[in-house]
Parts: sequence; structure tokens; C-alpha cells
Amino acid sequence: MAAPVTALDPARFPDPGLAAALLPHAFDRRDGAHDEGHLWRVWRSAARIAAAEGGDLRILQAAALLHDCVNLPKTAPGRHLASRQAAARARGLLAAIGWDAPAIDAVAHAIEAHSFSAGIPPGTLEAAILRDADRLDALGFIGVARCFHVAGQGGRAIAHPDDPAATRRPLDDTAFALDHFATKLMGLAGGMLTATGRAMAAERAARLEHFRAILLDELS
Repeated sequence: MAAPVTALDPARFPDPGLAAALLPHAFDRRDGAHDEGHLWRVWRSAARIAAAEGGDLRILQAAALLHDCVNLPKTAPGRHLASRQAAARARGLLAAIGWDAPAIDAVAHAIEAHSFSAGIPPGTLEAAILRDADRLDALGFIGVARCFHVAGQGGRAIAHPDDPAATRRPLDDTAFALDHFATKLMGLAGGMLTATGRAMAAERAARLEHFRAILLDELS
């Protein structure tokens, strides 16, 4: 079942007209970790980074709104292609509202390069900012909430019942949500591309590690 839709007011964005035009196309598939709340948090983080680092807010707003417009399930065989498909869809949407080719290219590249699984290096400041902003939403307590939500959707357990810290077994985040902290989430802060993103990520990563330590203590 799709997550309930919470209205996101276009007036909260610097270009409300652009937000109104793009929000209806922001998702082909919603879940509780990829919804309007996620879009708003990614945009808010991108705007905060851009305030310190620079960047074109119009490009960033469009990229933030459309970065998950194709959202394949985590277990889909073509998951690593989702950001390319989202970029292609964004191209059509932006062309339809009259954007020029260079601006469309900039948005499409930012969307393509934001994905962890795609492995595309960001080649512009806007792409680096969007990637940092999206990864920030996988850290901190919101990252904890999103991780367990996605794990629950996929039928994964909270943790291994006998060895939750994986001291005597290989990590397996396809079976245990807590393993995903070690396989991916706790490494995200080290890959931030902007100084502002790194500072924000360091604080959130500390919260993530603190949560993991407390949970492991309770599980043991």
C-alpha cells in the first residue's frame, strides 16, 4: 500500500511556480522513506549547503523535486539504473515547461549522479550538493527511521538474533536492518563532497553511531 500523501505547499519553495509544475510528477512510486517529506528535507539541506558553497538554486530546486521521480524497489534488478531513468523523465518534464537545453542538462546530471548505486561522479557543484543533501537524509535519526521502514517493507529482521553486531558472521543487510548501518550508512559521511555537507554529516553520523551502540546494548 502506498504511503499517505501529505501535501507539500509549493509556496515553501523559492520558485513556487516551478514547484507547482513539478510536484505532481515527483514520484512514480511512493513509500514512507521516499515521499514529500524526503523531498522537502533534501531541498532544505541542499539550500543550506548552497547558502555556504554557492550553486544555482533553480537547478537545485528542480533536481531535488525530481530526483526520485523514478523510484525502483531496492531489490529490483535494475535498481542502479533508476537515477538515469529519473533524469530522462526530468528532461521531458522540463522541456515541456520551456527550459533550455543547458539548464535541463544540469538538472539531469545532478539527478543521475545523486544515486549511491549508480556510481556516477558529480561533475558540477549542483550535482555535488544534491548528492550530499540526499545522503544526509540517510544519516542521523531520520536515517535510522528510513532504514527500518525500508527494511520492514522488505520483510527484513531488525537484527540477527544471536549475533546482532556481526562479530562471528558476515554482514547481510538483505536479511537484517542493523547490518545496513555497517554496510552503507556509517560510511556515507566520509564521502561527502562539500565542506558544509561534511560538517552536517559528521553530526548526523555521530547520532547514527550512538543509536547503534544503544540498540546493540539492549539487544545483548
